[in-house]
Amino acid sequence: MTLVFAAIVIWIVASWINVKLSRSSAHNTLLVRFLVPFIFGVTIIVAWELLARGLDIPSVILPPPSAIATRFAASTDILWLDFVQTFVKGALTGYIMGCGAAFLTAILIDRVPFLQLGLLPVGNFVAALPIVGIAPILVMWFGFDWHSKAAVVVVMVFFPMLVNCVQGLSDTDSMQRDLMKTYAASYADTLLKLRLPAAMPFIFNGLKISTTSALIGAIVAEFFGSPIVGMGFRISTEVGKLGLDMVWAEITVAAIAGSLFYGAVAAIEKGVTFWHPSQRG
Repeated sequence: MTLVFAAIVIWIVASWINVKLSRSSAHNTLLVRFLVPFIFGVTIIVAWELLARGLDIPSVILPPPSAIATRFAASTDILWLDFVQTFVKGALTGYIMGCGAAFLTAILIDRVPFLQLGLLPVGNFVAALPIVGIAPILVMWFGFDWHSKAAVVVVMVFFPMLVNCVQGLSDTDSMQRDLMKTYAASYADTLLKLRLPAAMPFIFNGLKISTTSALIGAIVAEFFGSPIVGMGFRISTEVGKLGLDMVWAEITVAAIAGSLFYGAVAAIEKGVTFWHPSQRG
């Protein structure tokens, strides 16, 4: 029970520190914004380790972080191959294809307004379909390799990206559009110089939402058929063998990849939309 008591004390102390930092006058500085999530994350890992060992939780139910780290270090070659198969080939390829197709379709809808009445309701219908229903169908259509996983990702990211792009392209008021008409601006000039810059916050919102959807879609699709490599394949097989440490190692890889992917898109957004109020310090 000593380890359990230590976990409780550490949690209380860390929570108190985070509350103080969040309420301090420097709460909006870069250092504090880094320290608060860092302290919170380290606290969770330390408390997890102490509780797992103090309560003698079986490793097949919840392995301690130290066991996960050991398995992670011993399986880096397998984890790398799984990462390349799932993230690079499946998730990233489908993300680029789906988001690119959604962007072009949004411009087409903006150019031909009646398509908005026909495509968006269909898009909402398809977006509501459960992934566990469409994934096995697409696996049967495109095979067991990464192509079917990319197809699932395309379906998952296309319509959220489309809706954000369409909304963004309409985010200009009549006075701005009338001003472009007084300059005799063509549709292309208005699109490039007014509407696309105004739509960038919406476009990046769709891109950020799609980063997590892409990785989730690729992993779940591998549950329904995959070569003997991939995060989803590894998770499903290791669960069957009660190798929970390897499952958590794969989850760690997915979490790191998803966070870095989201962070990269957010960093690009900050550079592109520096003029937007949401990006001002």
